[in-house]
Amino acid sequence: MLIKSKTPDGTNSIKNQIVNWKLYIILLVASILGSLAVLPYTLTLQGSVLQNLPVPLYVLVISQLIQAVILFAITIFIGLYLAKKVGLRLPILEGWLEGREVKTYLKSILGLSIGLGLLAGIIITVLDYLFSVAGVAINVTQASINPPVWMGFLASFYGGINEEILLRLFLMTLIVWILFKVKKTSAGKPTRIGMWLAIILAAIFFGAGHLPAVMTLTTLTPLVIIRTIVLNSVAGIICGWLYWKKGLESAMISHFSADIVLHVIVPLLVLI
Repeated sequence: MLIKSKTPDGTNSIKNQIVNWKLYIILLVASILGSLAVLPYTLTLQGSVLQNLPVPLYVLVISQLIQAVILFAITIFIGLYLAKKVGLRLPILEGWLEGREVKTYLKSILGLSIGLGLLAGIIITVLDYLFSVAGVAINVTQASINPPVWMGFLASFYGGINEEILLRLFLMTLIVWILFKVKKTSAGKPTRIGMWLAIILAAIFFGAGHLPAVMTLTTLTPLVIIRTIVLNSVAGIICGWLYWKKGLESAMISHFSADIVLHVIVPLLVLI
């Protein structure tokens, strides 16, 4: 571990830490809260499976939370460590922890982040409809596909926080770092091609990561796989670009906004 030097005011220099530990704790706590928030939604989707559990439900919930804590404790550390090396940042949280004014920057990214998130949600909804018209749809029971709206709202926090930590802070950063080791610019930064490749690969992995859940709802076919990856890659590419250009917080806001469209607004419109 690096030895922390003292700044003129006697505080420890964050730059000399392996990772910003205060930021690490904030993200870890946020990921735990996100894991709790998504539980009602996921348990509702798995309702039929849970009826035949060999153990009490609370045992399953506790074990899932323990796994989540371990997973995010590792991925957040790796993500923060590698992000410093390739110039990817969390400018709002980092600035706030360093005592800098961040409200102006937050205001500057808020409209873009929310707007692109809403756009992503609309694009996904339209593409989903087109796939269904083409005969590629997930046929599940009404109860399974439409958990209550309040559950969808809570689940959106998991998407905005936890999935962005896993897919952007960890995976995309890792890919950027690997490509950075292969080739960098004359200024010692990741190349544009490397950044875009990392964005696209992380987005594809994000889509592929939904396949196990899809398998519990329908039979996997080549078209179902394509549908799952395409729909989820839309938000992944947008959030990856925002992470690169505006910071992880921007990607989180955008992802949350997209999920609000998919899990709150669209279900409400269906009920009208």
